[in-house]
Amino acid sequence: MRTEVVLVGHGSRDPGANEELEALVAAYSQRCRRFGVSHGYVELAEPPLARALVEAGRRAERVVALPLFLFAAGHVKNDLPLALEQARRALPGVTFAAAPALGVHPVLIELAFERARSVGLPDGADAARTALLVVGRGASDPDANGDFCKTVRLLGEGRGFGWVHPTFIGITWPRVEDSLEVLARARPERIVVLPYFLFSGRLIDKLAGQVAEFRARFPWIRTDLAPHLGADSRLFELLDERVRGALEGAAPLPCDTCQYRAPVSGVGGEVGGLRALLWSLRHTFTHTQAMPHEHAHRPLSKHVLVCCNADCADRGSVPLLGSLRRLVKRAGRERDIRVTRTSCMGRCGEGPTVAVYPDGVWYRGVRAEDAAELVREHLLGDRLVSRLVDNIMQ
Repeated sequence: MRTEVVLVGHGSRDPGANEELEALVAAYSQRCRRFGVSHGYVELAEPPLARALVEAGRRAERVVALPLFLFAAGHVKNDLPLALEQARRALPGVTFAAAPALGVHPVLIELAFERARSVGLPDGADAARTALLVVGRGASDPDANGDFCKTVRLLGEGRGFGWVHPTFIGITWPRVEDSLEVLARARPERIVVLPYFLFSGRLIDKLAGQVAEFRARFPWIRTDLAPHLGADSRLFELLDERVRGALEGAAPLPCDTCQYRAPVSGVGGEVGGLRALLWSLRHTFTHTQAMPHEHAHRPLSKHVLVCCNADCADRGSVPLLGSLRRLVKRAGRERDIRVTRTSCMGRCGEGPTVAVYPDGVWYRGVRAEDAAELVREHLLGDRLVSRLVDNIMQ
């Protein structure tokens, strides 16, 4: 029975990151001569995963989807099963199986330590004055974040570092900037920042900028940025292990602590297959499996909250909301300035109330005719409309 392995990548707007993954695919294909090897992307690059699976199924009787993801979050738990189901419907005579994400594994932990060691890690007493800051991508899935923190703990075990901290570059907390600030207060002589990423890309570039900014602020702390994981022969051994498990039926997608399948403290409202399905469909449609395109999750520069509860609505907050949205859209900034309708904000009798974040500025008595000034001065020009200011959060 002919078998095809489809390596599943996230996809990046950075061509270099996609080229790095595709080089790994080519190298693994040379190694894995028993199977055909191809690749597909969840988003942002071609070919899209669903199409790659169908094309592989036309060449083989059995297809294994092997996610090149360090941890299992939404893409592995939701997007991958949806793509597999599409492929099964298209080719009912082909067997499609999924391998789990790479996960918490000794091979990856050792590889990460070698990357940290490449910048000259100290030992003995010097290690005790050194902090290791391990940077993950971050996910909305607590299971994936928990696995990352477990990995960092295992990475630091027995190494003698004075501090070993997990941190994230996006989605969740703590963030890189905050973690560096906390470590600086602990007064280490050295900080080694280790990006726990398989491939390069814009997040690595962002991290390099954050490290450079920290160095400028704290020149007395030697701060080094280690390389990301990248391709390695031991990584191929782990891929072989994952493929064998999938072919033997011993490696189903992980669900034991998945927030969509089992209650997890703090996010219990996410439990349920329908919720997971709807989330994945929305995510798929907003990204449209195309490249290049505007990412649906572009960070906001300002979030404007407009109270439209009874008292403020009586005073004209609904027309104000509409005017703000029109003016922001006219300025071409609707993607990074979001105007949101809220219920009562606790300023009854002083409205309409408008709050602008992250600036922490609250305005009161704002009328529809004030919208143009508010957009021009504050939202676009970063200048307060002082006559309307109610409070500035500290």
